[in-house]
Amino acid sequence: MIVLDAVGAGALPDAAAYGDEGSDTLGNVARAVGGLDLPNLEALGLGNVEPLEGCPPQPGAPAVAGRLLERSKGKDTTAGHWELMGVVTEAAFPTYPQGFPHDVIDPFMHRTGRGVLGNKAASGTEIIQELGEEHQRTGKWIVYTSADSVFQIAAHEETIPLEELYEGCRAAREILTGKHAVGRVIARPFVGTPGNYERTANRHDFSLKPKRPNYLSAVREAGKTVHGVGKIGDIFAGSDIDESRPTQSNIDGIVQTEKLLRELDDGLIFTNLVETDMLWGHRNDPLNFHRCLQDFDRRLPDLLDALRDGDLLVITSDHGCDPTTPSTDHSREHALLLAYVHGRNAAGRIHEQGQFADVGATVNAWLGGKRPGRGFPGEPILQP
Repeated sequence: MIVLDAVGAGALPDAAAYGDEGSDTLGNVARAVGGLDLPNLEALGLGNVEPLEGCPPQPGAPAVAGRLLERSKGKDTTAGHWELMGVVTEAAFPTYPQGFPHDVIDPFMHRTGRGVLGNKAASGTEIIQELGEEHQRTGKWIVYTSADSVFQIAAHEETIPLEELYEGCRAAREILTGKHAVGRVIARPFVGTPGNYERTANRHDFSLKPKRPNYLSAVREAGKTVHGVGKIGDIFAGSDIDESRPTQSNIDGIVQTEKLLRELDDGLIFTNLVETDMLWGHRNDPLNFHRCLQDFDRRLPDLLDALRDGDLLVITSDHGCDPTTPSTDHSREHALLLAYVHGRNAAGRIHEQGQFADVGATVNAWLGGKRPGRGFPGEPILQP
């Protein structure tokens, strides 16, 4: 199961309530670059997900295609991934467009012994340029948020050691409970010199733990091992992730996924490829967003070659981050769906009116798990 982070497939019916009417990450990127050039995804059935310039529909595509509805409130990474595994977030995680209140910041400063700079909604790349030099001079944390439910702490790796940054995040995670229970506390280390600061790959997310049972817990109860690649372990706070493999880049994540596919006889490989979101969606860069998708497309044949008869590959997403709109935040969109079984041709089948949890229900059915309970969300897209 591969999540192409932020590769949304068109605005959800309630997108206007989130300020995202007209958002369509895939469709608008296709238009912005003069047509998608993703031949391998096209052959699999990407053009059957929604109308896409440069990626025509394939009537006989081997993968089941569709768009998935989100029932959770919000449009963030945590809610999206959790709902893929059957955990619906009924009340949106809290957000702080005006910055965090004193009853959060004061105990955080007391616990960590350092002051705070920023405390506002900001672009992560911009705020380190704005406050990085003062941070290095004073040793104060750079704290910021976004339209998502996140408490982000930036620190220069030569000013505050990585482990101290992570400890600061753990302290914040303990403070941010109850009405302030944000979805994620995120460590945002950076390096460089004033005017030339760059974030590093040592990011670490400290999430809330998802409710159980869910489709991950059901898979494990069926005796299967769950391997998290990329930030999956962070998103689920380690819950029901047997083996976590952090990555340095999308290519690293693809290589690790292929390696696991070739080595393992069974179990779930759950991969997040974050660069479409982190590097290009939030920076409103449709050209490089498309190039990032092309990087995945070029490696897709290797992943398909690593599948064995009966193996299931699901490609999906968790929300949108339309790089063609004025906003640099996530967008409230459908998730894309491509579900392919090696040795079985879906003949262009479309999965109509599906929901995020259908992905988890399918994975669970494929691996022999029991349904977590009556009324649990999601229906299998395919049966073994």
